[in-house]
Amino acid sequence: MSRIAKKPIVIPAKTTASYAAGIFSVKGPLGEIKKTLSQDISIIVADNTITISPAREDIANMAMWGSYASHIKNMLAGVNKVYEKKLIIEGIGFKADVKGKDLVLAVGFSHLVTLAIPEGIKVVSDKSGITVSGIDAEKVGQFAAQIRAVKKPEPYKGKGIRYSDEIIRRKQGKKAV
Repeated sequence: MSRIAKKPIVIPAKTTASYAAGIFSVKGPLGEIKKTLSQDISIIVADNTITISPAREDIANMAMWGSYASHIKNMLAGVNKVYEKKLIIEGIGFKADVKGKDLVLAVGFSHLVTLAIPEGIKVVSDKSGITVSGIDAEKVGQFAAQIRAVKKPEPYKGKGIRYSDEIIRRKQGKKAV
């Protein structure tokens, strides 16, 4: 049983939500997000609140009940406040540049790594880091994870791409005799 989904979700001011034919859409001051949700979970939008309940009580629906509530809360928050992930690049000669709709990374390989920036995501590159922002929490997190996966931080010198709040546990390395 989901404790998250039992409580009705309040729709913030200046925000509208609708659910029809399996598509849940939210409009707010920053934009619009649409997401296709399974019809096994019933979603009722009425009187500035959203009520979520499983259509039938089986294991799969009970598992998805709380997940759908979290997705809906993220969508409501995203159209009112921008989601942002900060990444830090550490290493001599490591850098990132935004060129048009591509992010170009120079992170110690023999070649430059080019990542296409998804629609609805804004990427800003400065001296020591990258900021990924957008209204869809799922897209922002996924693209930030793709950037980090290009060059994960190593435990000896900490070189690589890491999240700004991530702590890298350092290893000691070889000892001289």
